[in-house]
Amino acid sequence: MYTKQPKKLTIMNILDILKRYTDENHRLSQKEIQEILDREYDMKLDRKAVKRNLMNLIEFGYDVNYSESVRVFRDKDGNEQENVILSDFYLEREFTDSELRLLIDSVLFSNHIPYKQDKQLVEKLSSLSNIYFKSRVKHIARMPEDKTDNKQLFYNIELLDEAITKGHRVRFRYLEYRSDKKLHKRCHSDGTVREYEINPYQLVAKEGKYYLICNNVKYDSVSNYRVDRMTDMEILPHKRRAFNTLVGSDGNQLDLNAYMEKHIYMFAGENIRAVFRAEKFILSDIIDMFGKDVKFSDESDQQITVTADVNELAMEQFAKAYTPYVEIIKPVALRERMMHNLSAGLEKYQKKER
Repeated sequence: MYTKQPKKLTIMNILDILKRYTDENHRLSQKEIQEILDREYDMKLDRKAVKRNLMNLIEFGYDVNYSESVRVFRDKDGNEQENVILSDFYLEREFTDSELRLLIDSVLFSNHIPYKQDKQLVEKLSSLSNIYFKSRVKHIARMPEDKTDNKQLFYNIELLDEAITKGHRVRFRYLEYRSDKKLHKRCHSDGTVREYEINPYQLVAKEGKYYLICNNVKYDSVSNYRVDRMTDMEILPHKRRAFNTLVGSDGNQLDLNAYMEKHIYMFAGENIRAVFRAEKFILSDIIDMFGKDVKFSDESDQQITVTADVNELAMEQFAKAYTPYVEIIKPVALRERMMHNLSAGLEKYQKKER
């Protein structure tokens, strides 16, 4: 129950009622708005005042919809008159329920968002709709153990956004899991905590995780780091190195679409032209992974040859994931490494003693 409020808040209270109780499928008459004002806000208003405030909201730019009907009556002189009745008021939503549900599902199934912030985001998104939508999503949640342990994610994103915008370097420490199933700061072999200094270029989301595309100042190549694994981050006064000076950039600025197509698992390292033979029933998976720029050749009833420009480690991971439906043909060094790894794996499975 709301406490009694001054009349000057009437228009805000009516807007609040429209936000909480209405959409295209749930509309209110002026009388119903009157009743809610009386019941929940302890405000008594006549219909003319309700109508006046509704019209003011429309004049102020709020997308309030309503229907009109004409009532015919006779005045005191017996003349026929018409009176226009406004009803079925509702507020047009900035987001549809299906759009909000899509955004909420994206939050719920993103492992990089900490559990507490996950709940807060869902509540904020739900508040953009009305009570009917909230009742449908209130039971949806993910278990805390499904979420990242690093509570600094959003702070990291803000800091990295600032560093990228200003073109400055960043220093941080990196977290990794150990056998106790807890995150620890990555250390050198002597036990001292390892620090990373990088040139940041772009934040990207991939497979439910945030990554930073950057360059470790100790090297000339591109690196990718999980943002939810970063901690103790600080922006440095040093200007970052230009991306087009890095090995593998070919003197060009970062082309995000091309980069993501070549780094399907967000591995850093050399890009190659891979040629592999694949079973045709995984063609959809191949295009999902490598995009439509792949080239097909030597098609038979069951198999097809694929040529793709891709990161080498990503190609190796893809071939492992789709064994035995993928056979790498080129480059020869990658083919030989796959043969060695598969042979070593088979040997482990064939051991009699465990």
